[in-house]
Amino acid sequence: MCEADVYLLSQGSEEVLFLDKVDKIIPQGDELYLENIFGKRKTVKARIKEMTLVEHRILLERL
Repeated sequence: MCEADVYLLSQGSEEVLFLDKVDKIIPQGDELYLENIFGKRKTVKARIKEMTLVEHRILLERL
């Protein structure tokens, strides 16, 4: 499988699951559009802080 779980850093630097099984991330200005394999979609004002693709994990940080 090629999808990844996306986590969002909270204000206390805690990693909170934002969307699981993501297979598409599209930058749109200062936002990221995410879509998972089940068709669920979310948009967030954030940047990619870290990607660990071997572990299927992406960490976002709010703008």
